[in-house]
Amino acid sequence: MNSSIRRRVALFSDAQRPKVRKELLKLLPALRAHADVIEIDLQQNRQLADIDADLAIVLGGDGSILRAVGQMGYQQIPIVGVNLGKLGFLADLSPAELLAVFPGICQQAYPVVEHLVLQCRVLREGAEIHNGLALNEVSVLAGARFAMLEIDLYVDEKWVTTYSGDGLIVSSPVGSTAHSLSAGGPILRKDLRAVVISPISAHTLTIRPVVDSADRLYEMRVPRPNPGTSLVMDGQLICGLSAADRVLVQRAEPAFQTIEVPGHDYYRTLREKLGWGGQLPRIDEPGAEPADPK
Repeated sequence: MNSSIRRRVALFSDAQRPKVRKELLKLLPALRAHADVIEIDLQQNRQLADIDADLAIVLGGDGSILRAVGQMGYQQIPIVGVNLGKLGFLADLSPAELLAVFPGICQQAYPVVEHLVLQCRVLREGAEIHNGLALNEVSVLAGARFAMLEIDLYVDEKWVTTYSGDGLIVSSPVGSTAHSLSAGGPILRKDLRAVVISPISAHTLTIRPVVDSADRLYEMRVPRPNPGTSLVMDGQLICGLSAADRVLVQRAEPAFQTIEVPGHDYYRTLREKLGWGGQLPRIDEPGAEPADPK
């Protein structure tokens, strides 16, 4: 695209968050000085297919970005996340940082990085009952009665094993710092083309998370589901699962796109968001613990 053409920007956020309207009123004059704001969706209920935007700015946190990706569906455009929440792996710019880099974003001075998105289909007796996209993960959860669940995993239609536990997560690299991480899964660099298969509270001690190629077909089946056994995608309940259901997960055609701005590299994000403190403070530094008198 020609950098002299004004960019068309869509703004997404959740109006129920107390900071949203206040920050939006502050940001809008500066944003409009460099771009055309063609859509402001504070309910996050619009579909992007009929919005001709070059860029999306999402105010809030990672949950707001997950919803925005769902709104875009197969029409993904680059996203800039502005963190008004707490952790913010995906939304890691502050409002002040957005204003500082926004002219460069409009001039296409920074690279667009693509990330893997998962497609999940549910087949029930041969009929498709669900087809959707997940940025973080697809999970099969045991649910109430809270009894141990057996989940059969197939990769490229070949049986791998039967997991016994509280559930199973198939995660993208972006989602490797979400539910998968809390289940003991590894952290994957966000631009890898891989998935993580993470069991939840596995009954067998030798069962461990597995990293595999994103170019395979993953299938989960629950031959004896509990009454509350469910499919969950990006934290949203999709449907209950029956013994006849097949949950199919594979790499989706569209990619999640982010703009990589200076000072927000991958390892800095991990270091700051996960509290990787580096060196211990020296004893003469403020806040350091006194020496042991022994």
